[in-house]
Amino acid sequence: MTHRVYLVDDDEAVREALAFLLSTYGIAAETFGDPQTFLAHVDDKKPGVLVVDLRMPLVSGQQLHQKLGERGIDWPTIMITGHGDVAACRRAFKAGIQDFLTKPVDGEVLVDALQQGFASLDAGLETREARALLARLTEREREVLDMVARGWASKEIAAALQVSVRTIDAHRAKVAEKLGTSSVAEQVRLALLGGA
Repeated sequence: MTHRVYLVDDDEAVREALAFLLSTYGIAAETFGDPQTFLAHVDDKKPGVLVVDLRMPLVSGQQLHQKLGERGIDWPTIMITGHGDVAACRRAFKAGIQDFLTKPVDGEVLVDALQQGFASLDAGLETREARALLARLTEREREVLDMVARGWASKEIAAALQVSVRTIDAHRAKVAEKLGTSSVAEQVRLALLGGA
């Protein structure tokens, strides 16, 4: 998966320097000079990690993060600032900001923070995909999958649900078909990821 980085900073020199710095690590960043422009172009179907300046005119980095949340966009966000203090850092973390870095930003520290953000995005994508697959199951199929995830054999499930083993095997076949895997381990992983 190609990871996107969205860099929002009102200081053109900082934007260009950070974009260049990231390019030396093989990371391309889409840059925006203000939160309003970013909000006008943001596409929730193109998730990425945000690198956002804390202090900007009109809309601060924290307000941008809040506006995205109101739209249901909860992407990993790294706040950067030249005027960091403990109170601002605390507020950022309470608001769900992933990391808080001070300018001048150390390249390796920023890349490490981005890698954590990418991992978080990947995990979120896997969870959404698992939930989408699980949503295809009927209530009975979810019930059977839950029992399979607890380690129950078809015979035990049949007894608990007061149906034949053949019926349970038919449900398990449907579960395998809808989830796209006959591997019990993979079915259990999907169930755990999707919160079944």
